[in-house]
Formats: sequence, C-alpha cells, structure tokens
Amino acid sequence: MKLGELFKKIQVIQITGPYEIDITGVHIDSRMVKNGHIFMAMKGTQIDGHTYIPAAIQNGATAVLCEEIPDEKVENITYIQVPDSEDAVGKIATTFYGDPTSTIELIGVTGTNGKTTIATLLYEMFRKFGYKTGLISTVCNYIDGEAIPTEHTTPDPITLNSLLGRMADEGCKYVFMEVSSHAIDQKRISGLRFAGGIFTNLTRDHMDYHKTVENYLKAKKKFFDNLPKNAFSLTNLDDKNGLVMTQNTRSNVYTYSLRSLSDFKGRILESHFDGMLLDFNNKELFVQFIGRFNASNLLAVFGTAVLLGKKEEEVLIALSALHPVAGRFDSIRSPSGYITIVDYAHTPDALVNVLNTIHEVLEGKGKVITVVGAGGNRDKGKRPIMAKESVRLSDRVIITSDNPRFEEPMDIINDMLAGLDAEGRKRTITIADRKEAIRTACMLAEPGDVILVAGKGHENYQDVKGVKHHFDDKEIIKEIVG
Repeated sequence: MKLGELFKKIQVIQITGPYEIDITGVHIDSRMVKNGHIFMAMKGTQIDGHTYIPAAIQNGATAVLCEEIPDEKVENITYIQVPDSEDAVGKIATTFYGDPTSTIELIGVTGTNGKTTIATLLYEMFRKFGYKTGLISTVCNYIDGEAIPTEHTTPDPITLNSLLGRMADEGCKYVFMEVSSHAIDQKRISGLRFAGGIFTNLTRDHMDYHKTVENYLKAKKKFFDNLPKNAFSLTNLDDKNGLVMTQNTRSNVYTYSLRSLSDFKGRILESHFDGMLLDFNNKELFVQFIGRFNASNLLAVFGTAVLLGKKEEEVLIALSALHPVAGRFDSIRSPSGYITIVDYAHTPDALVNVLNTIHEVLEGKGKVITVVGAGGNRDKGKRPIMAKESVRLSDRVIITSDNPRFEEPMDIINDMLAGLDAEGRKRTITIADRKEAIRTACMLAEPGDVILVAGKGHENYQDVKGVKHHFDDKEIIKEIVG
C-alpha cells in the first residue's frame, strides 16, 4: 500500500521525507518491524514508543508515525507527525487491513461483568444458525471454528485489525467482541465501525488504571457516544447506569430488563442447579444456566439476536440448547454429594452475584464454603471488600492466592483480611497454597453443601513473578474428588 493511502482517515500535522513509498507492514512494536514497514510510536500509559524509533529504523522501518519528530532525523526516512498517535494507529491499521468492518457486522459488548458470556453465546448461536462467525474475547478468539489464543480482553489495534481482516477474508458475516474499558480509553478500537453495542452493568473494577469509578464509567460511555446512527445500543435497565450509557449516543437505543418494562423483558420462573425456567417476552424456555446474572446475560443475547433480524422463536430454541461458558458457574458434583462451582468472579459485585445465586437455589438446605483470592498488581481497594462480601454470604471462607504476579501472596491475603471484623475472621481460614485451599474446602464439605472456587474460572495458569505456571481449578477439583 502507498504511504499516502494510509492517511486518508487521520489528521496529519506535517510529513518530512519521501512520500511516494510502498508500505508492506504496520507495527507499534519495534521488534516486529522489517524492511518496508511503518513504525507507529505511541505514547502509552507505561512506555513511550518514541524511545524505540531508532530501534525500529535499525530493523528496517522506512517510515515513522509520531507525535514528536526526533531532533536528529535519519536520511531517507519519512516522518509523519500527528496530534494523537493512539487515535491514528487504529485508523491506519483499519485502512491497511482493508477496512474489515465495512463487510462485517461487528457487535461490541462492554460492562464490568457478563461480557465473555454474552459475546461467546452470540458467537455459538450464530454459528448454529449457519453463519460464519468470529469471536474476540477474554478466553479465546475464534475465526469461525479456528481458535486463536488471546492475551488481552481486547487486543492492540494492529493485532485486532489483522484478526478482523482475516475474519473478513474467511467470509465471517458476524463478529462478537468484548470491548474493555482499557481498549476504549486507549483508542484500540479507533477506526472500527460497530453495527451494535451491548451494555451489561457497571461495578467497581480496574481502579488501578482508571483511579475513579467516574473515569471508568466515562470510558465505557465513550463507546456508545461514538456509535454511528445506523447502529443499535442495547442497554441493561436493571443497572443504574444503563440509561446513562446511552444518553448521548446517536445509535438506536433498546433496553432489556428482568425487573422493568423494556423492549426485551425477562423473568425467572424456576431455578435449579441444572438450569432455569425463564419467561422472555411472554414465551417460556428452559436453559442450562443458573442465576439472575445469567438470566440477564441470556436476555441480552436474546435481544441482540432479534435486533440482528432473527425471529424470537428460533432464538429461544437456540438459547435452550446452549451451554455455560467455561469457568462461568461451572459445576462439578462430587461422588459424596456436595457441589463445587468454579467461577471467574474476581470483583466484589461478581462474587455477590454468584453467592446470591447459590443461596437462591440452595434455599437454606446446605452450607456455602467459598475459596477466594485477589490478583496481584491490580486494584488493591477491592481486596477487603471481596473478603467482606465472601464472609457475609458464606458459612466458611478460605482466603488463598489467585494470580499474585509480582506481589507476595500473604501481602494480598492480609489486604483482604483487613476488611473483616473479629467475627468474620473466626469463619475464615487463610491458606496461601491454592491447591491446598481447594483440598481443605472439599474436606470441610458435607453432602448437600456447595463450594465456590472464585477468581480464576477458565484460566489454566497461575501468574507468579512473571511466570505462568499450569494451574486449572477445575482439574484440581476433579483430581481431589476423584
């Protein structure tokens, strides 16, 4: 692609150096740069890409996009100065990869909890309908049936557009994508055209990055503010921020709710550990999911599918055949009669949702034992809250290690214990070794009890000092219960 074609969608302050040159690759990582590539220097939150301009040129970059042109320019290198490199990178990547969202119906799902479940179920449903479909999610990315490993909820702009470009080339009609607050704030989705957006809920998360709940809310809201007029927004009326998200959007707004009059109205009629009987828009269905939060997620899936042109009846039939997403309220019944549930819940609100659901189904006929930890090098403010909520809604709590990353596990555990009073500590055990914590919970459980192992869900590793060691909660449980 000619250099000039890349700049059709962006504002340029100045260009110095050769203009009519061919660009064969676009990168934000200087180590990936080869001859004929353009290196785009972003002022990131932790690293300033401008410091890697010399390395990129040494690796073969023929052009450099930057916010500040270096004082010492290299001969025959083209420098393109822009006012906002974060915004420019996404738009350039979209152009370079053939504007994939011009042929794809891209649906974004944002909110604190439920993104993975909703995006994954929509992906599975539309494949059942016979469409080639893509998924971009926390657990794994998929180009129709081909799995592509993932490291972030929303990839960087280059990876993202490359992936979308492959999806378009493979003939995907629909792509369902989790959109994180980081991705919105860092403009990783700049240049993409969304056909629709879904808002799930908003509770405390990522305070290490956003600093305040208000900043977190604004990041999420920006996604809906930027949707085009021919797109739709589907928002959750049961969340107090549901209508805040869509108050400035140009898109067509629709609502879903388990409590209020809405475009897509749902009710839970019966709840069991093997599923729920639901009423969606006055039509009954049985699903293999448990809990009010899952009923809400399924209602969002139902509404989205209908807004994408599917008939209500065929959507309900498809919903009844779907299975829970890996690591989301994933239950294992032991031979001795207790149930263990593995769930990704790693925020106070998610923990409360899962524990309330367990109590709704148990109806006081068994004890609840919770195994919980908190991630290292992340929002410390939620740690005492998670411990407090776990103790409030459990008979016994075992506080353990999650992904300690570069922190000491006992430091994280002590931060959690700070949220407990003397009575709460009496019902709490601390075991830093996660496997031993799960084993202890299984030893304490009696027939009819429920163990919740929270925080890691689908993850099959434990991140310790920068090394990912194999660790799968579900594997450990199966080994322990035989």
